[in-house]
Amino acid sequence: MLGAARQTAPQEEPVPRLDGRRSDELRPCRITPGVLAFAEGSALIELGQTRVLCAVSVEDRVPAFLRGTGSGWITAEYAMLPRATQTRTPREAATGRIGGRTHEIQRLIGRSLRAITDLTALGERTLTVDCDVLQADGGTRTAAITGAYVALVLACERLRRQALTPGLPSPQPSATPPPHAGEGLGVREGEPVVEPSEFRWPLRQAVAAVSAGIVDGEVLLDLAYSEDARAEVDFNVVMTEDGRFVEVQGTAERQPFDRHVLDRILDLAAGGIRSLFAVQQEAIRAALGG
Repeated sequence: MLGAARQTAPQEEPVPRLDGRRSDELRPCRITPGVLAFAEGSALIELGQTRVLCAVSVEDRVPAFLRGTGSGWITAEYAMLPRATQTRTPREAATGRIGGRTHEIQRLIGRSLRAITDLTALGERTLTVDCDVLQADGGTRTAAITGAYVALVLACERLRRQALTPGLPSPQPSATPPPHAGEGLGVREGEPVVEPSEFRWPLRQAVAAVSAGIVDGEVLLDLAYSEDARAEVDFNVVMTEDGRFVEVQGTAERQPFDRHVLDRILDLAAGGIRSLFAVQQEAIRAALGG
């Protein structure tokens, strides 16, 4: 149990964990872009033992409440393979209903991506983001958001190329990375220029997410399953590249926590998310040749 003395003076020095990480250290993270041949955008994110496959599909239609508005929509679906977990978890399709946890995660992913997107720039299109957990060792929802952003960039890049070359039959890499976080869209010599009226880049900036919490009285970043299962406090934090919060989900599993502990958790999460932005950008540059 988290004692009052430990709450008022949380450990500031990095403490080794069961997997050898410091308290402020992410698990090894890798994002492989373009892993699916037919999706408009895709990425596989690996965060320690957690692996999530993210794919974006583009459809020229929108929900009924957006018809005629000129605005697009981004929605998400989340699922877990039966043996993504240590013991088999039945497919939700087999039970005939989607669980509350799945609904919650799907809404979180969709909200996070819409928060950094100019939906009017999509036109009346729906981008569906499928996040399938191949292996779960904690942090699947935050990994899904981080990987889904990369897949979304690739899907938007395909839309840009289709504006340049109508009828483009399949996803192809661009010679220049798309704009985000203040970067301009470069144009290759001899490549036709897209007028703003023809295409407007829809993504305002990057978004990523990470878990954090208190385990055995220590504030830890990026909880693995063994840590998450015994956490006294558990948080999921979603942030934009300019340092603003999209969502903060936090729960005291055993007893309340102090405000300064919350600040410590958010600071730790912000540092981890900055590192994830670098991993995202590396994956995007690898895919787009930047």
